[in-house]
Amino acid sequence: MPNITMTFPHVNDSVQVNDIVYYQKTNGTIVKMGECTAVTDTTVSCNIGGLVVRPTSSEFILFSKNNLGNTSALRGYYAEVVMSNDEETQCELYTVGSEVFESSK
Repeated sequence: MPNITMTFPHVNDSVQVNDIVYYQKTNGTIVKMGECTAVTDTTVSCNIGGLVVRPTSSEFILFSKNNLGNTSALRGYYAEVVMSNDEETQCELYTVGSEVFESSK
């Protein structure tokens, strides 16, 4: 498979080998290039399909983590929540939500 190496002033510290690299065309369409094969402080190399149009210097490059190697679940962590009602009358709790994410390592 062909390989493309792109040079930047700085590469995001989160980019790793096996991440999926994409680019956004000027019309807003996102195109998948392929898996990242090498990363330095200023370059990203990735496999790119022979029929995939190469990005231009004005198009936005982005990446996503490979789900096979970056799956996680809450293990060994918990949260304890206390909810109280300050009103004199009884009320009903409609919903509770949370947002949890793994921070950068």
